Amino acid sequence: MAQITKDMTIGEILRTNPAVAPILMEAGMHCLGCPSAQAESLEEAAMVHGMDIEDLMTRIAAL
Repeated sequence: MAQITKDMTIGEILRTNPAVAPILMEAGMHCLGCPSAQAESLEEAAMVHGMDIEDLMTRIAAL
C-alpha cells in the first residue's frame, strides 16, 4: 500500500486508502467529497479545522 503523507490531498488519500475516511470524519473533516478535499493537502485541511497534523498522521499510520 502507498505511503500516506501530509502533503497529499484528501482526495488522493481516499483513493489510496478509503479506510482513512472514518478517521478523518471522526477528527471533524465531514466534507470529504467537497471540492476543497480535491485541492487542499491534509496538512492544510488540518490547519483549517484546527487539528494537530502530527496526531492525525499518527492515527492514520496506525491503520
